[in-house]
Amino acid sequence: MVTRISYSFTKTIPSYCNCIWKWKKTEAEIFRDVAIGKGVPANRIIIETKSTNTGENIRFSYRVLRNRNGLPSNVILVQKPYMGRRTLATFQKQWPGPICKLCVTSPNIDLLDYPNSEVGDLDDVITIVIGDMQRMDSYAKLGYQTFQRIPDDVWSAYNILHRSGMYNGHLV
Repeated sequence: MVTRISYSFTKTIPSYCNCIWKWKKTEAEIFRDVAIGKGVPANRIIIETKSTNTGENIRFSYRVLRNRNGLPSNVILVQKPYMGRRTLATFQKQWPGPICKLCVTSPNIDLLDYPNSEVGDLDDVITIVIGDMQRMDSYAKLGYQTFQRIPDDVWSAYNILHRSGMYNGHLV
């Protein structure tokens, strides 16, 4: 049973495509509402509300949990399908305490089945994935996350899509 959820951005993300950035609530509020809808008691959910990015969310969640309930011995990171590896890499770098068990999970959704009215169309999803690919490389170089080896064929596909100019709306 889920006993803690600690995830948030303090502001909704700016709108630059027809996708999740047009949500009226923060991700934490949306995830909290889904968890409550699935039967998790609201009083078992802790929301971290100060972060503006994944690294801050991890560090700030650590502090919230340490100050309220003590640190967990097991952590399950639930993330969007395209962001699991970057979340793991960020967690490995940003979590200041020891973890006995760590699991990263996301829904097993085929790329063509992922677009919908909440996340946007296929172009929106590809735009987000291209931005996350760029972050996998640049954030490791900046020290925000651990290095993750990205296969050459994946980089080749990234470069083709990036050079097309059609999917660059989520680049840093």
